[in-house]
Formats: sequence, C-alpha cells, structure tokens
Amino acid sequence: MSLSEKIYNHSPVFLQNAMVSIYGWQWNRRRFGGIFGQELEGYKQRESFSAAQWQEYTSKQLSAILNHAFAKVPYYREKWMQYGLTAEQINRITPETINRVPLVGKEDLRKYGKSTLLSGEREKGGSFFASSGTTGTSTSILFSEDMHRRWSAAYEARVRHWAGVDRFMRRGMIGGRRVVPDANARPPYYRYNTAEHQVYFSAYHISKQTVANYLEAIKKYRLDYMVGYAMSNYFLARFIDEQGLDAPQLRAVITSSEKLTPEMREVFQKVYGCKTYDGWSGVEACGLVSECEHGGLHISPDVGLVELLDKDGATVKPGEQGEVVCTGFLNYDQPLIRYRIGDYMTLSTKSCTCGRTMPLIEEITGRIEDVVVGKDGREMVRFHSLFTGMPNIIKGQVVQEDINNIRLNIMSEQPLSDGEKDILKKKVCSQLGDVNVQIFEQKEIFCGINGKFRAVISNVKRGSDQ
Repeated sequence: MSLSEKIYNHSPVFLQNAMVSIYGWQWNRRRFGGIFGQELEGYKQRESFSAAQWQEYTSKQLSAILNHAFAKVPYYREKWMQYGLTAEQINRITPETINRVPLVGKEDLRKYGKSTLLSGEREKGGSFFASSGTTGTSTSILFSEDMHRRWSAAYEARVRHWAGVDRFMRRGMIGGRRVVPDANARPPYYRYNTAEHQVYFSAYHISKQTVANYLEAIKKYRLDYMVGYAMSNYFLARFIDEQGLDAPQLRAVITSSEKLTPEMREVFQKVYGCKTYDGWSGVEACGLVSECEHGGLHISPDVGLVELLDKDGATVKPGEQGEVVCTGFLNYDQPLIRYRIGDYMTLSTKSCTCGRTMPLIEEITGRIEDVVVGKDGREMVRFHSLFTGMPNIIKGQVVQEDINNIRLNIMSEQPLSDGEKDILKKKVCSQLGDVNVQIFEQKEIFCGINGKFRAVISNVKRGSDQ
C-alpha cells in the first residue's frame, strides 16, 4: 500500500472527498486535454464510413502498427523473425492474412510488458496502469498522455454519445476502486469527485441495509446516468426495487465488465426509467465494442482489429462463438498484436438498423462470474484489488465454500510467504467482513467448461440463510 493510500484510508470523509476531487481534476486533464478534441471529431466522422472505407482504413492502420512493432519493439522483432517473417513480409500482411502473425498471451504481457514489449521510441507522459483481469493475472499497460486521449475520445464518441450522454453530465460510477476502505464502514458508501461531477460508489457495501444511502447520493447530486460494473449496478437497482424505494429517472445506465442479461435491463428500466447500454473493452485498450441507440453491439474498427477465433485458430462464422483476439491501433508505445484478451463473443448474423457498417456482435459472452454473498447480505462479483501489487502471484481464484469460508486458489512464481498470505487474508476480510480464509497453493488452476477461467466461484445461493 502506498503512502497516499494509507493517508486516504485514515482520513475523515470530507478529506477523502477532497483527495478524490484532486485526483479527478488531474485525471480529467490527462484524458481530455491536448489532442482529445480532434480525436473525438475523427471518431464521429468515421462512423459514416462505408464498408470499403473501413476496409481501407483498417488495412492502413494494421500496416502501420505492424511495421512499427517490427522496427521498434524487440519482442515482436525477435519472435516474428523466429517464425521466419521478414520486414517485407510484415509489410504485406492484411486483415485477411493476419493469422500469419503469432498470438500473444497474457503471460507474455506479464513477463515482458515492462521490457522488450515496449517500443524503443515512446510518447511523453507514459504511465503504467495495472489490471488483474478476469484471470487474476497481474498485468500492466503503458499509456502515454496522447494514448490516453485517443482512448478517451473513442469512449466518449462510441459509448457515452451513443447512450445519449457526455462527459460533462453528472454520473454515478460503481467500479473497483476502494473509495470506502473499511468493510464495516458506516455511511456514506460513496465519495464525490467535484472536478468531474462524479459520485464514486463502493462496489463492496451494496446490500438491503445500505441501499437507502446509495439512493440518497443519486438524488442529492442529481445524477444523469450510472456507469460501471453490470452486476454491481444491478444489485443496487434490484435492492432499490425490493425495498420499495423511488429512484429518479436517469438518462442511461452504461454497463461493463460482466455479462448484461435481459433481466438486468428490465430492472434498470423499471427502477431508473431508462435504457441500458452494454459494452466491452479493457485496460489493454486494444478493442472496443459498444451498444448504439438501436441496440446493436458494434466493434469500433478504428480502435483495433478484433478477431473471433475457434479452438483451432480459424475465424468463426456468423452465429458462432469465438475467442477474442485483438490488435490495437492506438498504443504505439506498447503495441498489443494478436493479443488473447481472455473473453468470448458471438459474431452476428444480422445488420443493425442504425445504418453503420461497423462490424456487429450478437452477444458478449464468457464474462459471467458467480456472486459472493456476505453475512450481512451484501453481494459482489469482483475482487479486482485482491492480487494487485503481488507480482509473485501468476493466477488467483476466489471460491466461496459457504457463508463463512473463502478459499483462495493460488498459482505463484515462488511459494507465498507468511506475509503475503496475511495480506491476502486481510484484503478478503476488508471486503467481506469476518470470514475464514484458507489459501491453497496449486501448480495449475484449470479453466471452466467453455475455456474461460472463473476468477470467482460461489457455492452460496442468493437468499440462503445468513
């Protein structure tokens, strides 16, 4: 834990709000300064591209990132040369022949992400951003300031604008940041970012006992829309409904990170009186899928080339589920080329009534995680921060055996020290309260039946006796 985190965790709420606002101001400048405006216009203009224009644009972007990677990124140059690829051959690769280039896995990013997977020439203002991902594997992605603005412009144009909102409106966010550090904290269960008119809600305290405090913030700050984890937002809206509370009408709910179901959409519509917009991306920022105003899930070809592959590495047909493999077009400092991001999608057999020729996804699949239920009824699906800052851990899995017992299955480079085990146990208890935590170190943690790693498994059904 950093010094700033320690200070934050031990500060009163009003100082935490001030610290969140200062961070929000800095974060706002980083994402929305400089080239953001011109990048935003570019994304909006390209939405009217014809299929032929998209093909030409994608081919140029792919050629540019491949040639840069071969010339400037040691990892790709060495690996591709081992596969017998020359600079001339790389220059001739197209979206149709991209399968000649070998795949890159999360383990490659984990091992080489701060060394040979970096470009020899980089933009200014680079910072690493960590993501545990759904596998629990710690990875870091390098974002320059301009990279951050390119990515932020894509999100603004294709996520917020399609949902009828923008970055200036008041929003509520439910994500992985521990803005309320203590598992047994008293209200409020949110902090306010004045700089961005954002209420950041805790994802770790949502229950029927706390829901009134969450709703209080929605009303107090007159929120226009909600964003963040699909399941956490769903838990909140469902508790509002079950407790018979009245929520103000919102403009939209924008979900991410977990599978959005028709039942969730119905609850959001009932509670907030608005549509829900699904999406998919990731900290890696090498692909983007977002839902348009007509309900179509579109791939943004100007963010990256997204392939959907079967178990043999062949492109799936429309209507078939495939593993998502991405080649990002925005990040030249740390290019991710044919990166196995660890999710699954189904390619659509239809076209969208919105008229855009951007590729259409039928369903975003493979992101469902089980719900862990706390003794007091709180529900959560993600434990993002559990393995962050512990580079010894390769993969981690949370299993709720029963209401009192949590099992952690761990793959690590070296046996965990007593100190590392204590840290893990304290982190779990900080989220769930007083539970028994057992740690099992394993040589391998196997994937589920669909090939998707389950980071969270719960044997406790919602509504079980507490």
